Amino acid sequence: MTVAKRYCLVGNSSIPKGDFPLTRDSKISPKFKIWLGKDTGHVLGEGGAVLLKAIRKYGSISEAARRTGMSYKYAWDQLERMEKTVGKPILNRIRGGKSGGGTELTETAVKLLIEYDRMRTLIGHVLEDREYWEIVSAKLNARNRIEGRVNSIEKDNVNSRIKINTPDTITASMTKKAAHKLAIKVGDKVEAVIKSTEVMVTKN
Repeated sequence: MTVAKRYCLVGNSSIPKGDFPLTRDSKISPKFKIWLGKDTGHVLGEGGAVLLKAIRKYGSISEAARRTGMSYKYAWDQLERMEKTVGKPILNRIRGGKSGGGTELTETAVKLLIEYDRMRTLIGHVLEDREYWEIVSAKLNARNRIEGRVNSIEKDNVNSRIKINTPDTITASMTKKAAHKLAIKVGDKVEAVIKSTEVMVTKN
């Protein structure tokens, strides 16, 4: 018996509508907030990152507060709390000079910003990767799971057809990009996840 159904790739136009009821309306998408912290408390969130970036740009706490819509006291309190939690200075005060002095970020503050932006980008990419969440959903929810080994992989310009040896032969179709992400090779042990409208392939 050969079962030939398509692979479900979320975000691809081939996905049947209704597979993701929370996001079937294109105006609805996952949102998130992230912050860096220690056991001793909150270190850096969105507001703090915006403030630090403004200080780096304008070289002044008061100007950064004004530009970000914060009161000077609120901005100062945030900076003090940040320094207390981190345990290191996050600002350097520059005195005198032609510009009359100013404020710049310390190396610690710059590293905090880099890490905050890195984590925010990473998590954002994960949330946008609907293919990943489809696979996670299958691992959590699918009941019809059949283990087997990849017998052959046929590729064209867009798609890959993967034949899996189980007691029978199951054929799943997916995009070349999806197959590349799963790093599927002939001989790999995989699972065919059979849902009501498609066959998915997962690999541990």
